[in-house]
Amino acid sequence: MTLPVDLTPDTKYQLLLHISREISGTLDLDEVLNQLIDALKSAIPYDAAGIFVLNENSLAPRGRIGSHMIEGMATRGFPERPQEDDPMLKSGKGIIGYVIRTGKKVIARDVRRHPNYIEGREGTLSEIAVPIIVNGQVIGALNLESDRVNAFSEADAELLQFISNSAAIAIEKAMLHQHLLESKRIESQLKIARQVQAGLLPAQPPSLAGYDISAINLPNSEIGGDYFDYIPLPHGKLGIAIADVSGKGVPAALIMATFRAALRTRVRLDSSISRVMQSVNTFLLESVGSSDFVTAVFGALDPRSGRFAYSNCGHNPPLILRGGGSTVELQEGGLVLGVDGDARYNASTVTLDPGDVLVLYTDGVVEVPDPGGKEFGLKGLERTIRGAWNLSATDMIQSVVRSTESLIGSAGYDDDFTLMVVKRMEK
Repeated sequence: MTLPVDLTPDTKYQLLLHISREISGTLDLDEVLNQLIDALKSAIPYDAAGIFVLNENSLAPRGRIGSHMIEGMATRGFPERPQEDDPMLKSGKGIIGYVIRTGKKVIARDVRRHPNYIEGREGTLSEIAVPIIVNGQVIGALNLESDRVNAFSEADAELLQFISNSAAIAIEKAMLHQHLLESKRIESQLKIARQVQAGLLPAQPPSLAGYDISAINLPNSEIGGDYFDYIPLPHGKLGIAIADVSGKGVPAALIMATFRAALRTRVRLDSSISRVMQSVNTFLLESVGSSDFVTAVFGALDPRSGRFAYSNCGHNPPLILRGGGSTVELQEGGLVLGVDGDARYNASTVTLDPGDVLVLYTDGVVEVPDPGGKEFGLKGLERTIRGAWNLSATDMIQSVVRSTESLIGSAGYDDDFTLMVVKRMEK
């Protein structure tokens, strides 16, 4: 398709029709860009060309552009080289970077004299570039290069901008489609991850004579970083664990899975709670690094005597609510896990008497705020549990859920919410 220099309404219409036919058959962004750049050559001859589209998080950047900000690109006539070696992709330099930042067109009739020119290929002597604009927002740039001096005119710039404006809607549509597909892919992956993570948590509490045990885990997103567990131990003892990983989402979930594997492996090899937690600490530090950490409580309950040996590793202190009305906070232990390789962890033992209730929780329970910012707190947790004293462990937990939801005025929490109740029955 060869066009006259004079852009009459009819020639613009014919050009728009031609470009539309070329790019309308796909919603794939790369295909749209490649078809557009090929269609361009019939309108404005070039020796090299490029189209660069920014991702939605970096539109109209004022500083660096960077290859991580490029959502789509298509080029012709440029030598292949790593993106990190390209001055425009690396740091937003050159005529293209200038056009993207400013939204202004550039006609460089002799690139050797243009202050913004950065060599992208040998042989280029002139260049033209125009912004791609949608709803007043620069979403990219379109540029052509020639091996001849003064190869591009103001009429070419007008034509190129017309093509850019005409193609912008198709580009935006392809970007939206790509984002939708990516969103669905991530949603599917998160659903699978949540199913896997749910499989790492106990499906139901253990059946332990003389005890009523229940727990709940409510992640604030698709997957969370809280963990609780029941681990059968020798001599009829029951291992009880609760933990909270720093951070949120997939990284926290991966660290949680790592912690679970390390804990379950070590308790099979060593009966000393102190040594178990020191081993888990070392493993996390070697596997995850010190930028993330885990707070945790692990203990072993002897159901016959009610003795509970535990170590608190920087976690919110579990509570033993005595039948007589007193409360004991379980604080003995050491630092958070995964930060200090030289950390040492102590263990302590308390006794859960008949009628007592052991409550383990993560900070997402006690830090639930009311509209004024006042937190539910330990007092709120203790008051709610005691208010449901004659109910089952499950009903005690539901009382806490109802109280915290009432506090914030809606269902759903800003942080993962994990709560466990171990109730020793009266004889």
